[in-house]
Amino acid sequence: MSSAHTKPVSPLARLVRVLKKEWFLVGMFVAVALASLFPEAGRSGGPLHVDALTDGGIALVFFLHGLGLSFAAMRDGLSRWKVHLTVQLFTFAVFPLLWLGFDALFGRWMPAGLGLGFLYLCVLPSTVSSSVALTGVARGNVPAAIFNATLSGLLGIVLTPALVALLAHVSNQGLSFVDAVLGIARMLLLPLVAGQLLRPWLHAWHHRHKKLTTAADRGAILLMVFGAFADSVASGLWRDHGVSLLLAAAAGAALILAVVLFLTRRTARWLGFSAEDEITTVFCGSKKTLASGVPMAKLIFGAHPALGMIVLPIMFYHQIQLVVCSILANRYAARPGAGNRP
Repeated sequence: MSSAHTKPVSPLARLVRVLKKEWFLVGMFVAVALASLFPEAGRSGGPLHVDALTDGGIALVFFLHGLGLSFAAMRDGLSRWKVHLTVQLFTFAVFPLLWLGFDALFGRWMPAGLGLGFLYLCVLPSTVSSSVALTGVARGNVPAAIFNATLSGLLGIVLTPALVALLAHVSNQGLSFVDAVLGIARMLLLPLVAGQLLRPWLHAWHHRHKKLTTAADRGAILLMVFGAFADSVASGLWRDHGVSLLLAAAAGAALILAVVLFLTRRTARWLGFSAEDEITTVFCGSKKTLASGVPMAKLIFGAHPALGMIVLPIMFYHQIQLVVCSILANRYAARPGAGNRP
């Protein structure tokens, strides 16, 4: 009887609910749209001074990461060294090798900036939050996921700019490995360490105000996306390329994800991993971080005129990996015996 009196949810209410849940995804499209409409306002040196604000945003993002980083949980996952080695090799070796093949097949038909963006995507570290969350949903090895995601982020501070410098051959564009590492250490590592040092006093506050800190973190990233695209639009991004650029970025990101998901799963089974360790390998070894990727791009590539194009592949990859890996996580969770595991 109660169901008879339940009011049907209107399409508008459903839309509002979806927008609230996926506000960060919507925000990225809004940031790109605003940058396309008002590039002069958001570009470096423009009236909004977005380039100056992003420095503070980068520090804030990694300070919050430091507050949320649990080395105790990371320590609990130390024993699975084969899983850790496999994940890190996928993140910093297999992905770059895939890019070499990808570039050999499609590079001649892509704008140089987009090709650099796919290279950058392939040398980024893994995510932390979504890798751990999806491993938990799939009933995988969560301590190992925490260890790998955290280790990947720390290794990426050095390995990501090193691999960019090694593979991009862009020394003539002012890219310096030493300068990039020093800039990343100053702008990313110091706030991360500060957050970790203050964790004993601020962790409870951080956990209690998770919605606020998440909104601040995501808001800073959206500001960086707006600034990056404003610079690129002002340099002729849409005038020279148009919608075909978006389609190429989305298709390339989907192709790379499909290949990596297939390889991580096959490798885990070939090595005889348990189902729990396979899940950790698949989710940690296939992920790439947007939260660290956008700030690091700003530091590595600086005022590169194609910065908006460079971050385009990771923006698409981030959304596609969340959708696809959520489906995979639910399938893993439905396997026989999974419900009996913590």
